[in-house]
Amino acid sequence: MPSTTVLNSPVSFADKHITMSLQEQFDQAAANVKKLKSLPSDSDLLELYAYFKQATVGDADPANKPGMFDLKGKAKFEAWSGKKGLSKEDAQKAYIAKVESLIASLGLQ
Repeated sequence: MPSTTVLNSPVSFADKHITMSLQEQFDQAAANVKKLKSLPSDSDLLELYAYFKQATVGDADPANKPGMFDLKGKAKFEAWSGKKGLSKEDAQKAYIAKVESLIASLGLQ
């Protein structure tokens, strides 16, 4: 019977996409955001927030819109509202792609 040798080689994040489910990839991307070497720009953070909320909650409820004096909350809500109608899967894919682009530009710790 022939013997099989398994090579011990590193697996890239892209290779993991083959076997990881979309939810697992999304969860890994969410974990990687916390490991970025530096803080992303405010616009990148808003985009991440919007995709994350759309993927985990769905469309923003206008009844929960923050008050006019809550500028940060209002900006986050408007970013999330901008993703209205995007499916959970498409929001997860967009979030993963955004995290991967941030990893490429900022690196991981």
